[in-house]
Amino acid sequence: MPNQASRRALLTAAALAAVTATGATSSASGVRHAPDGSPVGAPDDPHPPGSGPGGRRGRYPDRAELRRLVDAMSLAEKVGQLFVSRAYGHSATAPDPADARLNQAQFGVRTAAELVARYHLGGVIYFAWAHNTRTPGQIAALSQELQLAAAGSGAGVPLLLSTDQEHGAVARIGKPATLLPGAMALGAGHRATGSTAEVRRAAGIAGAELAAMGIRQDYAPVADVNVNPANPVIGVRSFGSDPRAVAALVAAQVRGYQGAGVAATAKHFPGHGDTETDSHVGLPLMRHTRAQWEELDEPPFRAAVAAGVDAVMTAHIVFPALDPSGDPATLSRPIVTGILRERLGFGGVVVTDALDMAGVRQKYGDDRVPVLALKAGCDQLLNPPDLALAYRSVLAAVESGELTTARIEESVLRVLELKARRGLFAGPYTAGPDLAEVGAADHLTAADEIAAGTTTLLANPAGLLPLDASAAPRVLVTGAAPPSPSGTTGPPTEVLARELAALGCRASAVAPEGAPAAAPGHAAVLVCTYNVPEGDSPQRSLVADLLATGVPVVAVAIRNPYDGARLPRCAAEVATYSWTDVEMRAAARVITGARRPSGRLPVPVPGRYPLGHGLTYD
Repeated sequence: MPNQASRRALLTAAALAAVTATGATSSASGVRHAPDGSPVGAPDDPHPPGSGPGGRRGRYPDRAELRRLVDAMSLAEKVGQLFVSRAYGHSATAPDPADARLNQAQFGVRTAAELVARYHLGGVIYFAWAHNTRTPGQIAALSQELQLAAAGSGAGVPLLLSTDQEHGAVARIGKPATLLPGAMALGAGHRATGSTAEVRRAAGIAGAELAAMGIRQDYAPVADVNVNPANPVIGVRSFGSDPRAVAALVAAQVRGYQGAGVAATAKHFPGHGDTETDSHVGLPLMRHTRAQWEELDEPPFRAAVAAGVDAVMTAHIVFPALDPSGDPATLSRPIVTGILRERLGFGGVVVTDALDMAGVRQKYGDDRVPVLALKAGCDQLLNPPDLALAYRSVLAAVESGELTTARIEESVLRVLELKARRGLFAGPYTAGPDLAEVGAADHLTAADEIAAGTTTLLANPAGLLPLDASAAPRVLVTGAAPPSPSGTTGPPTEVLARELAALGCRASAVAPEGAPAAAPGHAAVLVCTYNVPEGDSPQRSLVADLLATGVPVVAVAIRNPYDGARLPRCAAEVATYSWTDVEMRAAARVITGARRPSGRLPVPVPGRYPLGHGLTYD
């Protein structure tokens, strides 16, 4: 077995091969520059996983070079490359005492740097709740510290740092980073224009900002086709219910992310769009037939593979038509290998959804889940609840012969190829100038421009909207005010009131319990609704009480657009698809006529509005 010095030499040779082939340097954002500072390479990343040298960075380490690196690793180092774990703290070397205690309790180490060294990790996933994502500068420093820890331990292979930055309803990183409309909002804009340009533009901005902070894998886009209004976990995270439209938008986002140097991850295979259970807390059952799967669920994943997606994430769902064993898809060889690998021809990295979720833990113990996922054909094992147990279990499975060394090396090679494709061997470290990308003025402007085309006017029977802001109407804003996904924007009622005021209205926000008494004397009451359930509910009662005042009521659905079908008819209805500031600003412009509404429903609202419905102003 080659010694540590030999492995270092292999890594050095791989890095030099990536840089010297073109005489260019690579920044943390993944944009290569020639010696004169001009950008090098095409704007796209047309090279699919495993396609060999090429793409935005010119030559990167090829399969033979990476194969030699795999051969030089110990078994412990190879197994470590397959794990992507959480770690607590804003710093990899000096976490806050509370985070150090969490690391000690869960992993037996105090710091994320020690965690990387102990388990030879292939990646780390960032979460806000793990205190990894305070500010862009802090995130970049954390990324730098983690990469230094990886370089100084084990095989010395760069880490693949990742997060869930879908935008809209799921965002781990908030302001001052640019927050963009989420998938269903983008789908609403696409229904109006038929163009994927804005969707790709959004992913390009998101990718550039992630790369600037050292994050080189995003668990996006969501490729699930949301055909079930009762779906508790996908909903607005999906681009919509039309599989062809979703396929086009998924492919556009893959190209946008990867064109910015960040690995895209299409999820959740084989499709999570028609479930009624959240796989975080239970094991969903997909009842689609094989023919329905081919018509509804397959097209976006096939489009992602055709677009060269770096990674696909599995779903913790049971899909009897694809595998009658009762195993969740993450642990299903017929689904992961038989369908994703063989039917769709995917040669890139298959990453599990988080292994601490209930959906994958109900049938087997935490010691068996990682082994079965690898046997199914997965490559990356994401966030196991007990990393030490999972790591020992995979090692033991190799030692017993249940998993072969060749099977482990197959996955390690795919992971290393992804890292090479994203430039990590040539430039794993963040650079100060790259942080100018994060929340850049042109990115913020673009976010508002993109959001402007997504707000959907669903009903306006009496022509209440647009409100004439030049007459300074009194407007009351109330209703649901959930915390923002990133914890850095909102609350939406106050943001909407502030934006209306900036446009000329005399607008104020009030808590729901005080709204009916405050409503008289206002030109309109805007009620923000959030996932209104069927039947009686406090939100339905609030709308009814406000209607009883005689003041015109505008229902603003700030998450799922299905709310209108579960409420009394209002003077107007608007859908924003998310509740972060960018969507609230767009809604204010539509409500006052500063922007004509142009969004079109990317899903039908049963009993109320068809797919593609959306009004505008004469």
